Amino acid sequence: MDSWNLHDLPTATAVESGPGDTDRESFGLNAEAPRRLDRPPAATDRALFAPDFGCRFAIFGDAEEEFDWTQPVRRDARATTAMLALPAANRRFVDRGIVPTYLVDYPVVETPASADAVRAMIEADECEVGTQLHPWVNPPYDEVVSQPNSFVGNLPRALERAKLHALTDQIEVATGVRPVIYRAGRYGIGPNTAGLLAEAGYRLDVSVRALFDYSDQTGPNFAGHPVWPWWISPTMLELPLTAGYTGLLNRHPQLHRHAALRGPLARLRLLNRVALTPEGMPRAEALAVIDRLLDEGITLFSLSFHTPSVVPGHTPYVRDQADLKAFWSWWDAVFDRFDRHNVKPARASEIIAAAVPRTE
Repeated sequence: MDSWNLHDLPTATAVESGPGDTDRESFGLNAEAPRRLDRPPAATDRALFAPDFGCRFAIFGDAEEEFDWTQPVRRDARATTAMLALPAANRRFVDRGIVPTYLVDYPVVETPASADAVRAMIEADECEVGTQLHPWVNPPYDEVVSQPNSFVGNLPRALERAKLHALTDQIEVATGVRPVIYRAGRYGIGPNTAGLLAEAGYRLDVSVRALFDYSDQTGPNFAGHPVWPWWISPTMLELPLTAGYTGLLNRHPQLHRHAALRGPLARLRLLNRVALTPEGMPRAEALAVIDRLLDEGITLFSLSFHTPSVVPGHTPYVRDQADLKAFWSWWDAVFDRFDRHNVKPARASEIIAAAVPRTE
């Protein structure tokens, strides 16, 4: 089979959806309404890719403002100074043949200097661009800033829609690219998100953090979501962030759902949940997750990080130069492991283009 071109994929007519509108096992080949992202997909929704696509990995960077991770979110925390260091940091990926996707939020594209940094990388063909929606710093500012409202999927449908369109339009103005890749800030999708993304022309969502549960923070619960990609609608894919379990009890992930057991199990190296990110995830365990998921037949990996981490002092994961050295060492080890297994890098646009349409 020939590889698929992005523009050759079929186009569906988006419909408005609200809570409960798409609560079914699968949207079916001829249905138009996207399935809800806050519920696990059916096995029949699993996406397949062109045979020559092979095993691949992609990197998605959350390009965002700098803020105090220990404090509640604030509308006035909008600085994007770390973005000025991103083009140089990004060269480390490009030199290894990797073109990341940067998911930019409103402060990044409303600030001329950071917007120019993103645009320069796009024009040099050193990155692709997508959307990351932090509702508290994204107009219109019609909601109270609060913990529940920091998950955009918790907002009324009309307000979530307005924020999505405001950001999408601003990204196009700032970068010259109309984005088709989306991530909800804080992974905060809701019952209306998929329908709104389809309406706005998005083709790939990367909001789901497989195996993680944010319901205790009023966010979504992804504990039952798989790590493989699936069709949200006939024209839109979900690619969840890759995660897995390590330890002697990795075949019993249900134990991790008991909060009182997580710490002891991890300390005893019996069971630990590991996402593929250098931020807070041990390198050795990330490599073990890659090996295990490949053995289980996973052929597409999604890795992530926050762009302020490329400058010490902006995230809890990179506080100083020693942390920054460890950050890049993590990436080098992961890339070497992928090389060993012949897992090649992929652009986000290549993933969209290689997906076999559901009608086939």
